Amino acid sequence: MSAELEPTVHPEAEREVEILAAEKEVYPPSEEVVARANVPNYMEVREEANKDFIAFWDARAKEFIDWYEPYEKVLDDSNAPFFKWFVGGKTNIAHNALDRHVHTWRRNKLALIWEGENGELRTFSYFRLWQEVKRFANVLRSMGVKKGDTVTIYMGRVPELAIAMLASAKIGAIHSVVYGGFSEQALADRIEDAQSRVLVTCDGAWLRGKTVNLKDIADEALKRSPVVETVIVYQRTGQEVNMEQGRDYWWHELMNLPIASPRCETEVMDAEDPLFILYTSGTTGKPKGVLHTCGGYQVYIATTLKYAFDLKDEDRWWCAADPGWITGHSYIVYAPLILGVTGFMYEGAPNYPYPNRWWQLIEKYAINVFYTAPTAIRGLMRFGEAWPNRHDLSSLRLLGTVGEPINPEAWRWYYRVIGKERCPIIDTWWQTETGGFMITPTPVVPLKPGSATIPFAGIDADVVREDGTPCDPNEDGYLVVKRPWPGMARTVWGDPDRYVAQYWSEFKAQGWYFTGDSARKDSDGYFWIIGRMDDVIKVSGYRLGTAEIESALVSHKDVAEAAVIGVPDELKGNVIYAFCILNAGVSKDDGLVDELKQHVRREVGPIAVPAAIEFVDSLPKTRSGKIMRRLLKAQVLGQDAGDTSTLAD
Repeated sequence: MSAELEPTVHPEAEREVEILAAEKEVYPPSEEVVARANVPNYMEVREEANKDFIAFWDARAKEFIDWYEPYEKVLDDSNAPFFKWFVGGKTNIAHNALDRHVHTWRRNKLALIWEGENGELRTFSYFRLWQEVKRFANVLRSMGVKKGDTVTIYMGRVPELAIAMLASAKIGAIHSVVYGGFSEQALADRIEDAQSRVLVTCDGAWLRGKTVNLKDIADEALKRSPVVETVIVYQRTGQEVNMEQGRDYWWHELMNLPIASPRCETEVMDAEDPLFILYTSGTTGKPKGVLHTCGGYQVYIATTLKYAFDLKDEDRWWCAADPGWITGHSYIVYAPLILGVTGFMYEGAPNYPYPNRWWQLIEKYAINVFYTAPTAIRGLMRFGEAWPNRHDLSSLRLLGTVGEPINPEAWRWYYRVIGKERCPIIDTWWQTETGGFMITPTPVVPLKPGSATIPFAGIDADVVREDGTPCDPNEDGYLVVKRPWPGMARTVWGDPDRYVAQYWSEFKAQGWYFTGDSARKDSDGYFWIIGRMDDVIKVSGYRLGTAEIESALVSHKDVAEAAVIGVPDELKGNVIYAFCILNAGVSKDDGLVDELKQHVRREVGPIAVPAAIEFVDSLPKTRSGKIMRRLLKAQVLGQDAGDTSTLAD
């Protein structure tokens, strides 16, 4: 989402000083904000929820979700950490997002407003979106897709991506959305792991006036993973693409056939039936397929969006993420529709063709609540205040951030320049695995620039030392969640042992979920997220596994070994810095650096391209052979190397 700019590395100590100053800076909510809040007594509600979280989630499940059959038990923790929520309940997220609304006054209300990068406008009422979803659900059924099958979706930011997700859910299929910025190998790996027989893609996507050739990438992926039997191609750019007879079909042609009937029964799903897989980078080369299920997930995302962003029937909500990430799943596609609000989706980049594109859209569509990443805010800050100031942003009443910690300077700019000092900033911390917001304010919670504030109602999060004892105020530690919540991932697809090892082994004795992040709490109990503790790098809010990037580098014929680290960057949060040991006789020159960057672009995607590549003769390793990336990071940042007693050489 951010502009492609040269990274500016700064020491982590700079952020440390900035945070300590921001801890004393408090922005209380105005009387007007509290008066119009959906839950003005949120702090009292939160206190009650923390006393009895089962009762809280039971009430929310009945408030926000329709059930075909009621659940018998809110939480089954008998097989921890494989928790079950709303046991015995029957539901379907497509029913709650669409079916039920078309029998109410919302039938003709706008569900989705979409603008293309070229200015093309399309709108969908709840009734029209419902019709399109039913028709495409029947198309999928005609291709042999049935309950429990997986459908991989690899598309640009178009309404049809949401339609494909909802259609899959409607018939009980499990969707696996792969971000359109990933390369053929990344797509192939995810298709292979999910064993998808159907792929839904586009001919191409528009970005910064150019096309991203999605169908060409998909064709290459299918050569590497020939599991797919059927490819459905939505025509977005009109570019020439290869269409393999008997395998490839045009979306628009299928939707004009009798098979695309607008009559389609919604599949009755158990609360614990799989809803979707979403792949997130891990510390091994193989991406993790995080599995979310039908019942608890929709209860959780509807509750968190309603409470944190205070959405009302008349609101226009814009989550500026990509639907291919968890933010898009939860807060572009599903939760807004469950709540019956009008969502906005934009195809292009925030600064194309000019740095006012987003502000222009907020003014044009009278957006009320806007949610984006700190990377994008920092990218637009650099163009100054004149661009946003030429637009009427008075429709805004709430702002939000997601994806990474926001530095206090960017928070203040966002609050002052975009929110005009009247819009609370809802800074959310959460993960693919959590399903929805975990640490977040609501409009009535006092704010501190750069802090995600406090755990959501019913969430018991803490910052602890390695032995599980609580950290002192402002002491860095492990961010953990001490009890289950409805939106939690249920497992890693096809690999339950990895699920346990990844998330539940660090504090096994206590039975806590380990987030993989480090954090600190200040003296007021506010959480300050520091960053990843494992070998995952967050670039522009996107999680990338070091192993996946290192594997891409080593797959080049000239590279013998590689290690990558994340280095703090003012714009992107982190950038990738790579160290490569070359094969004997290979020349270390700038030409090879460019070649390796292009190679990573092809193998993983543009988001994974290193900002810098350094050729070295050796890498620091422990005696057991593990690369000590913290030493590489200390070297780049000019910091003390610390304890090197486990270093092999």
